Amino acid sequence: MSESTFQSFRDLAALRGCVAAWRAAGERVVLIPTMGALHDGHLALVAEARRIGRRTVASIFVNPTQFGPNEDFARYPRDLDADLALLAQAGADAAWTPSVETMYPPGFATRIEVAGLTDGLCGPFRPGHFAGVATVVTKLLNQVRPDVALFGEKDFQQLRVLQQVAADLDLPVEIRGVPTVREPDGLALSSRNRYLSAEERAVAPKLHAVLSEIASASRSGTPVAGRIAAGRAALEAAGFRVQYLAVCDARTLVPVERVDGPARVIAAAFLGRTRLIDNRAV
Repeated sequence: MSESTFQSFRDLAALRGCVAAWRAAGERVVLIPTMGALHDGHLALVAEARRIGRRTVASIFVNPTQFGPNEDFARYPRDLDADLALLAQAGADAAWTPSVETMYPPGFATRIEVAGLTDGLCGPFRPGHFAGVATVVTKLLNQVRPDVALFGEKDFQQLRVLQQVAADLDLPVEIRGVPTVREPDGLALSSRNRYLSAEERAVAPKLHAVLSEIASASRSGTPVAGRIAAGRAALEAAGFRVQYLAVCDARTLVPVERVDGPARVIAAAFLGRTRLIDNRAV
């Protein structure tokens, strides 16, 4: 796809007209929801979208309803012009960049909540977060009406929540995860990595290393409690403030005592003011 074919939309009717024309031509549409501050992880999603579909739309919207009162909404990195240039260069067909007023017009009163999957992990630490995510992504899916929507596996809980929403609400879309893109030292790519100081950036890969160690040790079917305790201690010794570290069933996200099926080692931890999340398949 040449850069000259790229289009950016702020008007919903115009976006829908464009997508309708693609669909009339029998073209498969893939959506990549983002909050901007794009990096190589997002561009990997664009590459995957181009591989599995004919048309690729990336949305850019920093969603206020998924941020808590003490979180980083105000300082979340924003550079729309740079993001649009990256999407065009990567071969995306369109960007959807709605305003807050478009997404949440006066009188907006609906919220989608998912029970069970949001009870643990990030849920208790970020009240209302997943309701904000589920609601905004459902709106994006209805606005773009893609065949497939792609999400990185770095936020595995978010991926599972959105898969549940699509299944429960009979949304005609496949929610598909794409493997996490990492730096050479293992750190998962994230827009928030730019918050890290040089000293914190040097320590940050320890999170991935610890998760990998736990994942490898847990494959034997032995109890995981000791591995988790040792991993937490190693992270705290390195300077992390650990919110949670758990081995969970990959479908339900319920913590397990030993692994006897698909599972994920999942963690969230602060380095200074920066909250990092990551996970590894067992």
